[in-house]
Amino acid sequence: MVRSLWTAATGMNGQQSNIDAISNNLSNVNTTGFKQQRVEFEDLIYQNEKLAGTPATEDTVTPVGIQQGHGVKVGATQRIMSQGSLQNTGVCTDVAIVGDGFFRIQKYDGSYAYSRDGSFKVDSTGQLVTSNGMRVMPEIILPQGYDVQTLTVSQDGRVGVKVNGGTEPVQVGQIELYRFPNEVGLKADGDNLYQVTNASGDPIANRPGFDGMGKLEHKFLEMSNVSVVNEMVQMIVAQRAYEFNSKAIQTTDSMLNTAVNLKR
Repeated sequence: MVRSLWTAATGMNGQQSNIDAISNNLSNVNTTGFKQQRVEFEDLIYQNEKLAGTPATEDTVTPVGIQQGHGVKVGATQRIMSQGSLQNTGVCTDVAIVGDGFFRIQKYDGSYAYSRDGSFKVDSTGQLVTSNGMRVMPEIILPQGYDVQTLTVSQDGRVGVKVNGGTEPVQVGQIELYRFPNEVGLKADGDNLYQVTNASGDPIANRPGFDGMGKLEHKFLEMSNVSVVNEMVQMIVAQRAYEFNSKAIQTTDSMLNTAVNLKR
C-alpha cells in the first residue's frame, strides 16, 4: 500500500515537468524560430513477484507473471522541428528559412552556434549580425556607400545591395545553411541558438535550395511552431493527470487510515 503513495508521487512529478514544458512553449509563442518542446515519459523499474513461465506443474508453466510497477519518469524532452508559419515583415534584413537548415552564428567567444532566427541587423561596420550583435557566418559585410533599403537576398542565399546610387545590386556575400544528421539532438543554448552535441552529429553546409537544404524568403520571418490551441489541450490533460495521481495518494491515505483504526 505504501508503494502506491510513491508511485502516484512520481506521476505528479512527471506531470509537473509536462506543465513546465507547456508553459515554456506558451511563453515562446511569439519567439522567432522557436521550436515546440515535448515531454516523453517512460515507466520505471518493475518488481517481479512471479515471473511469466514459472513452472506450475510438471507439464505446465504460468502464462503470465505478477509485476508491480513503480511509476513514471521523464525519458526525454524532444524538440519538434516542424516548419513555423511565415510572417511578412517588409524589413530588408529579415530572412526566413523554408525547409531544412540553420544559420551559423559566431558567438562572442568565437565558437559557433546555429539558429532559425533570421531577424538580422546591420552593425556600425556594415556587417550582418543578430539582434545581440553576434556575426552571421560566413561574414557578410556591406561596402561603403551602400543603401540598406536596397538589400536583396535571393532564395539561394545571394546577398546584394546597391552602392552609391547604382541601378543594379552588387553581390556582397553568400548566406549558407547548415543541417544535421540528427537535428533534434542539438542543445538549446538560449538567445534562439542551438549548440552541436555528439547526438546531433557534425554540421553539413550547402547553399540554400541545394542537396536537401531549405530555401530563403527575403523580408519574411519564421514564427514559432507552437499551436496555442494544442498546448491548451495538453495543459488540460496534464492537469487532470496530476489530479488523478493526487486522488490516488488521497485514496491510499484513506485506506491506511482505515487500517490504523480497525481496532478501537
